[in-house]
Amino acid sequence: MSDETAEHPESETGARVAVRRRRGADSVRRPRESGIQQGHFPAILRRSLKPIEPLSAEQIEAVHRASLTILEEIGIEFMGRAARDLFARAGARVDHATGLVKIPAALIETALKTAPESFRLTPRNPARAIELGHDALAFGLVAGPPNVHDCVGGRRAGNLADYKRLISLAQTFDIIHLLGNQATAPQELPVTSRHLDCYLANVTLTDKVYHCTAIGRERALDGIDMMAISRGLTREELRDDPGVLTIISVNSPRRFDEAMSDGLMAMSEWGQAVVVTPFTLMGAMAPVSLAAALAQQNAEALAGIALSQLTRPGAPVVYGAFTSNVDLRSGAPAFGTAENARATLAGGQLARRYKLPYRASNASASNVVDAQAAYESQMSLWSSVMGGANLVYHGAGWMEGGLTASFEKVILDVEMLQMMATLVQPFDTSDAELGLDAQREVMPGGHFFGAQHTLARYQTAFQRPLLADWRSYPAWLEDGGKNTTERATGIWQQALADFAPPPLDAAVAEALDAFVAKRQEERKNAQD
Repeated sequence: MSDETAEHPESETGARVAVRRRRGADSVRRPRESGIQQGHFPAILRRSLKPIEPLSAEQIEAVHRASLTILEEIGIEFMGRAARDLFARAGARVDHATGLVKIPAALIETALKTAPESFRLTPRNPARAIELGHDALAFGLVAGPPNVHDCVGGRRAGNLADYKRLISLAQTFDIIHLLGNQATAPQELPVTSRHLDCYLANVTLTDKVYHCTAIGRERALDGIDMMAISRGLTREELRDDPGVLTIISVNSPRRFDEAMSDGLMAMSEWGQAVVVTPFTLMGAMAPVSLAAALAQQNAEALAGIALSQLTRPGAPVVYGAFTSNVDLRSGAPAFGTAENARATLAGGQLARRYKLPYRASNASASNVVDAQAAYESQMSLWSSVMGGANLVYHGAGWMEGGLTASFEKVILDVEMLQMMATLVQPFDTSDAELGLDAQREVMPGGHFFGAQHTLARYQTAFQRPLLADWRSYPAWLEDGGKNTTERATGIWQQALADFAPPPLDAAVAEALDAFVAKRQEERKNAQD
């Protein structure tokens, strides 16, 4: 069974009817079972601060023109025949022998006219819907590491048990809005079918938007179908009411492999969100200068965006950026650097120039949860949020340059995500908030601890920390003197001990199990 031809449309089931009946029951968030303190923010977070723009309008246009030169004269390689055929029919110059596609500027402009400025993704719980575009902001869980680490069990290969624990943490913390592609890869499972086990965990242990693996057509369609089942819809009905996304990672420099382009086209064909993300490391997969790397990033992103719109005009698509640098002495990737932050800020300007949603990332190259992990993530988070990112991928848990998912780092990042969410909230300068009555109540030289203005806001005035310890040194020492990483260990342990999966209709659970069993059997037979 080939990735190019296999499709699995859903039949009407009792699960579909059951979900339609109880949709209203899932339309509000369930009370948390955990006693862990966390922030309270709007269901869809919005940025009230203007993005930082380091480049002038003339500089943005210079990058744009250089990108068009790359696209028209130098070309992008598409290894997949289906993608090349689509470009050829649209007027691009295609060399099937080399896979090189040269895309005229007019084709790019036409594609940008149909790409939506914003869109919404709705999971099985509509209250967990996210919006991508304009001033909306969503944070994702770490995605893709082959290893996991915590301070109890140490570093180990990714496995399904740890995968489930990581996504359970994502469900626990409201500031994590969606799941990325496999928080860790369950390496004990067959490569050809492990995505099914991950999808099943996603839709049973969480009720949030999740990522579809787009390595070929079949894996993407499996993820779409399972989201459809969970919502009581058919795949056709999900086409105009999307609920999942994928990341299309460009094999920089200037190459889309066949599996990725086929996955991109499958997602776009069925109306699901595609995030096109070049992996442009300056000095390795891109030229060493920032301007050149931005031009390459832009060309690669525009090529993938054009493919999505050629597949289905109006399909939801996101401009992705992942430009950083390498250590030129060792060749090791570096993240959370000043160069990474500058590229992220500039990438946001390019996305806004094309009126597209923007994806950036929280990343760190640190091998342990230490000061380096904190300041590199703070740099990348700050530049993502203030660069205007709508989707911050790898928002919680990324370690070791993407090789490890860390339980302690999830907690550290949740703390920083909550701080960022507080930072972007709108200011309130109403009469009540200006507090003139409090000034009249408190005499000069007095204090405001007992003022009515303070007492009325005692519980909500400030963002309470999840992880930070603000006590005096003697009080901290008397309570064990635990450092930040040690406190993070206790928090994730408590969160998992308290965790309860969100309610799922029994008929839906049965339908999902049956779908996974059927698809696993089909994939096994295809291998035989």
